[in-house]
Amino acid sequence: MFVIIQAHEYQKYAAVLDQMFRLRKKVFADTLGWDVPVIGPYERDSYDALAPAYLVWCNDSRTRLYGGMRLMPTTGPTLLYDVFRETFPDAADLIAPGIWEGTRMCIDEEAIAKDFPNIDAARAFSMMLLALCECALDHGIHTMISNYEPYLKRVYKRAGAEVEELGRADGYGKYPVCCGAFEVSDRVLRKMRTALGLTLPLFIRHVPARSVVTQFLEMAA
Repeated sequence: MFVIIQAHEYQKYAAVLDQMFRLRKKVFADTLGWDVPVIGPYERDSYDALAPAYLVWCNDSRTRLYGGMRLMPTTGPTLLYDVFRETFPDAADLIAPGIWEGTRMCIDEEAIAKDFPNIDAARAFSMMLLALCECALDHGIHTMISNYEPYLKRVYKRAGAEVEELGRADGYGKYPVCCGAFEVSDRVLRKMRTALGLTLPLFIRHVPARSVVTQFLEMAA
């Protein structure tokens, strides 16, 4: 299942988040060789201390992680402005409640191959992107911003996602880093589902069975 984990749910998903930070070290530090903060078996940075939301793909029992990414509003601190400011023009205003940043997207290819042998890495990434579109649309987000290396644009296109490259810059690593704005809309959602041959939603939004309002109405009845 694909779910969003907010700060008040960190403890509920402790096992999944532990696996996610381990996976981030394996992918970004060990495999890609990025200059990222590593603490023991984990990759965590200062933005993880700001109570971000995490979109994760895990099993129903919340004991096994398949993939994840970090989501942060652009109205607060972001990698986009703090680290990758040179990747988009000065005229671009990317700070708004409806614009969020997506970072540290990664999948556990070994776990996916074991539990979903018919899903290869390319399709798994596409599914993560589709779940992200569903999640963002469900939360009133109209644009996702991300920095990426140029080759990833092929992955986005294959998933049916629509991304506008706002700019790019050298000096961050071996390859240029691009800044892209991803449209979040019902039209793009339909296009992505068609590209993947899916009709049912991947993202699950958990709604409490008895909210505070529900309990108040029950008491007043």
